Amino acid sequence: KISHRPLLIACSEADLSSGEAKNLGPVSGPNRQRDLCTFCTISLDQEEVFRTKVFDKSVSPFYGEDFYFEIPRPFQCLSFYVYAKSVFQRDLPVGKVSIRKDDLCKYSGKENWFSLHPVDPNSEVQGKVHLEMRLNEVITENGSVGQHLSVRIIECQGLPLISGQNCDPYATVSLVGPASKTCHVHLQVTRSSSYSKKSHFQVEEEDIEKLEIKVDLWNNENLAQDVFLGETRVPVKILQNDHIHKAWYLLQPKGNGSKSKSDDLGSLRLKLTYIEDTVLPSACYTPLCNLLLKSPDVKPISASAAHILGDICRERYEAVLPMVRLLLHHNRFVPFVSAVAALELDNTQEANTIFRGNSLATRCIDDMMKIVGKNYLAVTLKPVIDEICESNKTCEIDPIKLKEGDNVEVNKENLQGYVQKVFSSITQSSSSCPPLMCDVFRSLRHLACKRFPADPHVQYSAVSSFVFLRFFAVAVLSPHSFQLRSHHPDPEISRTLTLISKTIQTLGSWGSLSKKLVRSTIVLAVINKQFNQLHFTVAQSYSSLVRDLQPCGCPFREVQKRTQGKKRLGKKNFKKRWLKVTNRELTYHKHKGKEAICIINVKNIRAVEKLDESAFNRKNMFQVLHSEKPLYVQAGNCVEASEWLEVLGQVCRCNEGRLATFHPSTYSGGSWQCCKSLSSSAPGCTHCTTTMLANLQLDIDCDRETERIFSLLSSNDTKLQDMEDACASMAVYQGPQREQEEYSKFTIQEPKETFQTLKQLRNIMEELRRQHIVRNYTIAYGSLDNPIVGKTS
Repeated sequence: KISHRPLLIACSEADLSSGEAKNLGPVSGPNRQRDLCTFCTISLDQEEVFRTKVFDKSVSPFYGEDFYFEIPRPFQCLSFYVYAKSVFQRDLPVGKVSIRKDDLCKYSGKENWFSLHPVDPNSEVQGKVHLEMRLNEVITENGSVGQHLSVRIIECQGLPLISGQNCDPYATVSLVGPASKTCHVHLQVTRSSSYSKKSHFQVEEEDIEKLEIKVDLWNNENLAQDVFLGETRVPVKILQNDHIHKAWYLLQPKGNGSKSKSDDLGSLRLKLTYIEDTVLPSACYTPLCNLLLKSPDVKPISASAAHILGDICRERYEAVLPMVRLLLHHNRFVPFVSAVAALELDNTQEANTIFRGNSLATRCIDDMMKIVGKNYLAVTLKPVIDEICESNKTCEIDPIKLKEGDNVEVNKENLQGYVQKVFSSITQSSSSCPPLMCDVFRSLRHLACKRFPADPHVQYSAVSSFVFLRFFAVAVLSPHSFQLRSHHPDPEISRTLTLISKTIQTLGSWGSLSKKLVRSTIVLAVINKQFNQLHFTVAQSYSSLVRDLQPCGCPFREVQKRTQGKKRLGKKNFKKRWLKVTNRELTYHKHKGKEAICIINVKNIRAVEKLDESAFNRKNMFQVLHSEKPLYVQAGNCVEASEWLEVLGQVCRCNEGRLATFHPSTYSGGSWQCCKSLSSSAPGCTHCTTTMLANLQLDIDCDRETERIFSLLSSNDTKLQDMEDACASMAVYQGPQREQEEYSKFTIQEPKETFQTLKQLRNIMEELRRQHIVRNYTIAYGSLDNPIVGKTS
């Protein structure tokens, strides 16, 4: 299986970052002004998954948006479109940047300017077609020997949505060559994108070298002009007599599309990080996974495989994440992070610098909090962050940055009010803190007291350095990065959030900062008032085992909802509604923020599962099974559908009476369309998605995470060898201890133990490399996973 890591636009791990555009050209249409109100969208093939805010009139807008997502399906192209916003008509495309999947790695991790190209309907293609072709000798009517060519289109996959619906495709098959030899055959494709009708051609032997089979796919628009879906061309000369050639081909754009100069349309600056892992069968990863999971038990911890990974990848902050995910999934995170934290504390000389560096322990805890504490952040901060962003009160207190007419005293009161609300939200949220975070904080508190027994405040600073400095303060500063806001705030709001974040950092550092430094802030009254409450919260609440996390409220999202069995199946039964979920109820609304049309108690939800595309001929469908009739919902795109399944799965994961099986299709025509059972109350034919009935709800693919760790180890093979050489040198050398350059790069306490672990890692990596070579060799060119890129016109 191929595993697609996140895409981040200007960020990382399938990260995308839409930076800025420059010298945008005029758009077609009646309004050709050069001062455009523009926005940028991101699409997987032709499916939009993200759009930026509208940037006011400028030919060189700075979007500054970051976007991160797991890619939930195969794709061919990642595209960025710049649109000019229009009030009275459809938004007009300015230009686009399209990057093929195979080319993403060339640009990954780099910032690049890309020229915008015209948005031409004939170039907007995606999908692949499965062809069967055969060339064989036949005896013609006059007794001569000729060539007979047959072409069959078996099926198509990955065709685009047309106006939000699955397309209604048909194909034309042509034999293209000398003008006198060209002919066309029209083939209708069923809605299942599969058919068996063949096209036949008589071919002269002398023309075989010159002829091509051309397959064009179109969408049947009935009353409107048909839409071009793509084409592929296959040279006839590759076919062998009497042999059937079966292969998948990628659909290509027409070569005669718009030839406008891309320089006239401007440029778009992007930074993206794309990671794709080829994941082997689970059995291949068992040795590496077991070696990593033994890490917490290895003495000393620096000789463990997990610590070695962190040691050789210390310059790469994201390297720790797959290891953290793996340890979390197997409930081995707390003992491991306790061991590495104890090692760090042994090397810490002063209590006021505890956990302030970028060490393996702090990196592991940072990643853990981002994974485990996502909902906790939303419960605690999202309401007050929304209020700050929407009320838009001025809070600038720097005299140099004050605007004309600003009153510094009023601004100070605004800022103090916001700080009070944020701080109160944090100190009153301890009951929602995930138990795993509490376990880690309790361990840190115990270790800090043991290391610095004479310092009464170190037990507080050990915890507050994470809770305030690395968690809440960072989330306040950048709410978009933690999914608390859908877009980056504007500059004035961003400045307000910066001031609040700095104050939260000061509160978290109280135990290790002098009162002289604290008095320099403008929130002294708030700090003095809340100091005792702060210490009580950190010492008692965050370090105690508390009840399970309550899922957060979700923002309104627009979806297509089918009425629940009130009418017969059909398009007219789908209506646009605004869907919202809290930890108590799932509701849908006719208008955003208005009274709910329907309320489903979360306790009554028995399962949330995907719905087959064939059920309604619609993509991105899911179903909510509750005490009444199922609720069928179509999300806006594949990313939103995945997010809804995750969120709804979390809120109902501990419900009583959850279903063990479900039907992935609908009941219509007197039977279930999936298993053909006649009874509407028949048990489901497919097992429900398993959920973790624990304090964590993590969707972790351990095979993929282990493959990512293998890739990291492989890319640092030189460092592994250097570490192995250093261990061998230290074990043999009997003279006085001395600092050598190769020793100082790594943490080596017991050379022999570390050397043994390194040898185990090397043996495991060698076997995984061999498995990858075998796997790559077995993927045939022209298969579904490796389709042929055909010629274009």
